[in-house]
Amino acid sequence: MSATTAFVNGSVVTVSGSLGIAEAVAVSGNRIVAVGRNEDVRPFINSKTEVIDLKGKTLLPGFIDAHAHLTLYGINLMAVNCKDDRIKSIGNLLDALKEKARETPAGQWIRAWGFDNTRIEERRYPSRWELDAVSTEHPIIVTRVCGHISVVNSKALELGGITKETSDPEGGRIERDAQGEPTGVLVESAHMRMVELAKYEEAELRKGIRLGAEEFLKNGVTTIHDAGGYGSDNMRVLQQMIWNSEVKLRVYALICTLNTPETYLQQMMDAGILTGCGDEWFKLGPAKVFIDGSSTGPNIATRKGYTSNPAYHGITYYSQEELNRLLGTAHEKGYQITAHAQGDRAIEMLLNCIESALARSPRDNHRHRIEHCGIAMPDLVERMKRLNVVPVINPPFIYEFGDIYLEHYGERVNHMYAARDLTAMGIVTAAGSDCPVADVNPLIGIFAAVTRQSRSGNEIGKVQSVDIMTAIKMYTWNGAYAAFEENRKGSIEPGKLADLVVLDQDILRVPPEDIKDVKVTLTMVNGEVVFAS
Repeated sequence: MSATTAFVNGSVVTVSGSLGIAEAVAVSGNRIVAVGRNEDVRPFINSKTEVIDLKGKTLLPGFIDAHAHLTLYGINLMAVNCKDDRIKSIGNLLDALKEKARETPAGQWIRAWGFDNTRIEERRYPSRWELDAVSTEHPIIVTRVCGHISVVNSKALELGGITKETSDPEGGRIERDAQGEPTGVLVESAHMRMVELAKYEEAELRKGIRLGAEEFLKNGVTTIHDAGGYGSDNMRVLQQMIWNSEVKLRVYALICTLNTPETYLQQMMDAGILTGCGDEWFKLGPAKVFIDGSSTGPNIATRKGYTSNPAYHGITYYSQEELNRLLGTAHEKGYQITAHAQGDRAIEMLLNCIESALARSPRDNHRHRIEHCGIAMPDLVERMKRLNVVPVINPPFIYEFGDIYLEHYGERVNHMYAARDLTAMGIVTAAGSDCPVADVNPLIGIFAAVTRQSRSGNEIGKVQSVDIMTAIKMYTWNGAYAAFEENRKGSIEPGKLADLVVLDQDILRVPPEDIKDVKVTLTMVNGEVVFAS
């Protein structure tokens, strides 16, 4: 068998216990055919083989982002970016929105994303009336960085039917001033409903998905576990684009919409479409709902009050009985199940649900998941091990939001995104960016998992740091395992899919504090180079 591509003279991190660190890899078509020393690969090379000399740089399995929102990320790239360094104040934001309004036809939505009230000069949200000064002809929505809170103008409130008399929805809140008037700030389910109202047209979805996929591929991500968007169009359009080869990114699609996921889940169960349906490019994943809210909002459900507000314990979307019915039914029908569960109270609720479902309907190798698994106290980690669940944690949150976590959760940061505790217990733990909440770049997540440093340089729960190989495995083989795909991807071994990434240096020799600055120079998916710097 001749190789179509051969990588030689490299530091090949195979993420395989038997192969360890290799020197060369041969790819034929869309499969890896040889791994080892240069001389082991040489017999596969002929005049038609493209030979890539790594010159000592690292070759890795393609990164697997086990929790991200591809469509949301892509469409956000078309909106005002509040993470832009030029937006330091509410005034700067209003100026950017005015510029957007000038190029947007009246009546169409003006959108901004990535707003962080803790980093803006005023350390608050803009009000609906400040947004009205931008435009009353356009509905305006500014989404917080967490994706669980937004602020809108009066036109948007009108379209959403939100008035002084409107009650707070279950699992959400409409913030009001002293006179009871909505300020424009919408929290959790109130926000989710508004964002669905402000959804994009299909042509915009397609453009956003293309833009988002390009950025994932540039950052070495070859598979994402898509954690949902707004409405069923998100999954339908994404599936069509992948199967039409418009997007060369593999997707494991969680069965979820961000607004009323229980309705969507019921529709999927009624249709009889199960976890695992699909192919190597697009496959259905677990049934997912939301138990609690945003870790930075902050609205996660905790067993003890917040350090910043001891009387507050966060938000839950469902009672234990409702959760058991929703996900328990999905389990009984054969689905992998999961939920957004950030706080320790939410994690406990999900574990209660899984335990109850398994007691009624035992199933081996279910690989039920926990999305985020934010505050994983020791008793919860022990239960995860006993129940064989797969936590999907978010290391880059430590880098992006670690200082906020110290403020709200105090000593509990020593159990947040608890990579060391989980892996020491032998629990297969995957990792994701939750992009666009955190940066798309997996190397920032690997950096944070190893150093536990926040953007400001503070160490946040250093006790949970892991070594570089453990961090890499969370973003490769463990992600494949979380999708029942470890036999076809996640490590560099003969017979596996040729999804590979080349870095600009040997990551095993890079000082930990410099890991986030390592760059991807080449991404291969299915044996095809889809990005080269």
